[in-house]
Amino acid sequence: MSQNEASRRNLLYGAAAVGVAVPVLAACGSGGGGTPSSGSTKQGSGGSAITTTEIPVGGGMIFPDQDVVVTQPTAGHFKAFSATCTHQGCLVAQVAAGTIDCPCHFSRYSITDGAVVSGPAPSPLPQKTVTVTGTSLTVS
Repeated sequence: MSQNEASRRNLLYGAAAVGVAVPVLAACGSGGGGTPSSGSTKQGSGGSAITTTEIPVGGGMIFPDQDVVVTQPTAGHFKAFSATCTHQGCLVAQVAAGTIDCPCHFSRYSITDGAVVSGPAPSPLPQKTVTVTGTSLTVS
């Protein structure tokens, strides 16, 4: 095999590896989708309004543009946390079955207080302050 053939083969292998790596990396930081009942991700410009009706009771919603997860553990009781996993800084991807889940190393946090439920995360998600005004939520 000539050096040119070997170089082409390496180039093709490298391109194939990149083709596999890109979707995996995108899954780690995209925030993922979901249904409103299980929690989901809202894309938008920074500072987009959050309404109480977007946050399902017993679930939550991830707002990656604001680096925040807003949950409603019980009706009318809203909590907010950083959307950045405390293990290695990945963006959490879903809120489901009472937990906020990170896809990178499978850390899971409580929707009630941000405490680590399972996984390698060393500490809870940092809490943020939620202010409710009518049907609008402000997180700070």
